[in-house]
Amino acid sequence: MSIQPEQQPGAAGPDAAEYPGVSVVMTVLNEERHLASAVRAVLDQDYPGELELVVALGPSTDATDAIAAELAAQDSRMRTVPNPEGATPVGLNRAIKDAKYDIIVRVDGHAVLPRDYVRTAVEVLQETGADNVGGIMHAEGTTPFEKAVACATNSWLGVGGARFHVGGEAGPAETVYLGSFRRSALERVGGFDEGMRRAQDWELNYRLRRSGGTVWFTPRMRVSYRPRSTVKALAKQYFRTGQWRREVVRRHSETVSARYLAPPLALVGMVGGTIAGVAGFWPGFVIPGGYLAGVLVGSAIVGRKLPWKSKLMLPIVCATMHTSWGAGFIFSPRNLK
Repeated sequence: MSIQPEQQPGAAGPDAAEYPGVSVVMTVLNEERHLASAVRAVLDQDYPGELELVVALGPSTDATDAIAAELAAQDSRMRTVPNPEGATPVGLNRAIKDAKYDIIVRVDGHAVLPRDYVRTAVEVLQETGADNVGGIMHAEGTTPFEKAVACATNSWLGVGGARFHVGGEAGPAETVYLGSFRRSALERVGGFDEGMRRAQDWELNYRLRRSGGTVWFTPRMRVSYRPRSTVKALAKQYFRTGQWRREVVRRHSETVSARYLAPPLALVGMVGGTIAGVAGFWPGFVIPGGYLAGVLVGSAIVGRKLPWKSKLMLPIVCATMHTSWGAGFIFSPRNLK
């Protein structure tokens, strides 16, 4: 097998003949729509070494548990562990504790892995000596609205310039999508913080980097992701994400950045400007008007290849993402749960 190494100074090179056992971990809650395809994508990997899948089952109210039981009965490499709290970091820690192997690959119930994903993860871990490697979260929709959400998620207009959204060159990164870890690295920093119900991946990667480890992005790892299917679901997702990003800043104040502050400041400016304009101070409309113009122009640029229905929805999608994230960041209580 020919391997193109991603070099890091001081890292040991990969040994293509050795493929250690891998434990894939997944947490699910109300995932009856996507679970079967996500599980099949894991169990159909072309990985030459031993592989298992541990699924942490939250308190689903749909057919998720029944589907998981049927899938586990069909393949002995899959088993489940209970996660009655339903919290993602709790389920991940329980799945990791139950896992047999020293390489842990995280998978999301909305994700569909390409067949070479695990093999690539192991090769890049070996090539770079990193503690965690990951790649691109490539959103793919089926309905016109989902396609608009996918376009926004994969572009600078919707989520900024993070490489795990928009791609880029391989190298050290703040965070990556999902993640493939050395168990020793997870144990070194105490695993996922179970108090972080969202943004637990970013927070974990921050602790890994602070402890002297490396988080490595590679475009070779590309995962299909199913976006939210309604405006309400999208707004809820980004509001909660904004709330938990604020919690990251509370816990690690040194991580605050212009990218974090842009959505809440923009929201405050738009609301304040609109109020001022309605009250008679016409220049106040410059801020909301400028934002609207920017979203419309940006949507025309990034959405030029979309079907026309999705093009019409894209400005609404982007505005929903921005304002919901900003509102979540502003209205994030200190006792966030």
